[in-house]
Amino acid sequence: MLEIKRTNSENLDFKNLVEKLDAYLAIKDGDDHAFYNQFNNIDALNHVIVVYKNNIAVGCGAIKKMDSKIMELKRMFTSEILRRKGIATIVLNALEKWSAELGFEYCILETGIRQTEAIRLYKKCGYLKVPNYAQYEGVVDSLCFMKKLNK
Repeated sequence: MLEIKRTNSENLDFKNLVEKLDAYLAIKDGDDHAFYNQFNNIDALNHVIVVYKNNIAVGCGAIKKMDSKIMELKRMFTSEILRRKGIATIVLNALEKWSAELGFEYCILETGIRQTEAIRLYKKCGYLKVPNYAQYEGVVDSLCFMKKLNK
């Protein structure tokens, strides 16, 4: 059975999943990891989702306010043994729902060109490629996506 928990970045299960995410990204990103990692601080994330299966944390994600209309998706991760089981879609849908409840109109995100699984997920869930934003402008190994939320 799955449980979806709304929390913040103080949640220990979230912190543990983010450690696994960072280890995974260090391999995927290679020499570029330090550059991307500087934008992934979790100290003050007030809107975090953790998904539990049989009381074990198996997936996570967060949203962070960009401006009055846009929430940025951050720190999406699913435990390796449960990938391709719909956990990431559950996290993504929960974050979108929370964003809409908070009055935001769009979700935006950045992912690396090597994150092929993530790119497939975002496209499957209706995200459209947009020009790289903010700190990702001009970064050739970054892809940015946006989705209008249903209210």
